[in-house]
Amino acid sequence: MKKFILTLLAIVAGLLILLSLLAPTLLGFSITQLGNAVRVSTGMGAKLACSGRYLSGFSHTRNLDDLASYSPANRLLDLVYDDEVKRVTATLVGMGETSATYRPGLGCTLDIGDTSALNAVTTTPIVDSSAAWPQGNTVTNIVPTQQQRLEEILQKDNLAGLNTRALLVVQDGKLVAEAYGEGISPETPLLGWSMGKSLTAMMVGRLQAVNPQVDMSQPLFPQWSDDRRDISMENLLQMSSGLEFDETYAPGSDATKMLFRAHSASDIALQSPLTKAPGDYFSYSSGTTNLLSRWIYDRVGATPQSNVDFFYQQILTPLGMGHTTFEVDGSGVFVGSSYIYASARDWARLGLLMLQNGEWNGEQLLNPDWVTDAQKPNQSENEPRYGYQFWLNSGGDELRYPELPDDSYFMLGNREQIVMISPSTNTVMVRLGWSKKTYPTGENFAQLLP
Repeated sequence: MKKFILTLLAIVAGLLILLSLLAPTLLGFSITQLGNAVRVSTGMGAKLACSGRYLSGFSHTRNLDDLASYSPANRLLDLVYDDEVKRVTATLVGMGETSATYRPGLGCTLDIGDTSALNAVTTTPIVDSSAAWPQGNTVTNIVPTQQQRLEEILQKDNLAGLNTRALLVVQDGKLVAEAYGEGISPETPLLGWSMGKSLTAMMVGRLQAVNPQVDMSQPLFPQWSDDRRDISMENLLQMSSGLEFDETYAPGSDATKMLFRAHSASDIALQSPLTKAPGDYFSYSSGTTNLLSRWIYDRVGATPQSNVDFFYQQILTPLGMGHTTFEVDGSGVFVGSSYIYASARDWARLGLLMLQNGEWNGEQLLNPDWVTDAQKPNQSENEPRYGYQFWLNSGGDELRYPELPDDSYFMLGNREQIVMISPSTNTVMVRLGWSKKTYPTGENFAQLLP
């Protein structure tokens, strides 16, 4: 018996050693991060499956395929959909149970901590207008040659395994071509991931436009009574705050804790120490954007309802964005770094607002000077090609996309979400999808320029 037990223990030890060696390749994480990995996996699973089902209308199969693109381990997720209360519960081989709940107008929020304040938040749905796009949703300016080219690109993309779900071109303020993948329509809200950063910056700009006297003084947060008091709004907008933040998307990192395990997404960055002088060094940080969301929240009433009201009244309603949901964390603050779902047409509206120097239907929603400043390179020592939460094509030693106009700038998100704004050609382009591979942005978009 003793020999059998020793043999069994040796086999188990051998399997653990083998798993520790193979886990990074087979599972996508180190075995030493198993505890964190389970919680991240179930948090991601519950959150994305909830939004996928109740916002985008995706099937369980599509949700699971999307999740598995991040780690094969996500194939082991058990996702339980409660369609009556609109909640998804996720476990990974029986461990790490996490749930997310859908609320109209707010989308899906992880059930972490006390989220009861969200239950009382109300919104008024934006009804589609029959007016011509962009004021409404009637499209009458499709250009056959552009439409054919777009459909060919979509087909080529998906034959190459790029999983493109939507492509759209706006030229001279008119929607001239749009193409959609299987199961996707012009009304389907799709996740923009980090394109939400650009929208968050636009919300800062909108707040400054409607309230020029808004408090921009430093420290930006009362918690920053130390050397962080020197961080300016421009430092946050340009990702040069100097704050420590681990943006790697691995179990246990700041980014994964923030998105998949935290009640308040902004708390991690709010507590982060300063490691570099503000303004000196560009460091891409989703935590920084969620600080911007927290700053907005504090200045528009500091309640979930006042926060959502500001977004609806100042952004969604004026732009007629009836197929957009900006999701909040458990405290009612928008997760500006990542969680916005919008149709391709609504994403194009945001790009067009920037292209039109902040003017929309006769109203100046963003100050023209703010729009200009948003496109200027930052003054960091390492990566100047970043404006106010927008990626710039120029400003450094070389163009980001040599095939595209120098003055073009971009909203960019994980899985190759793209909105390009090109002032010199008066063009906006949108690409939405779920690509693990790099998307040929320069090559494809260049074919569609006038």
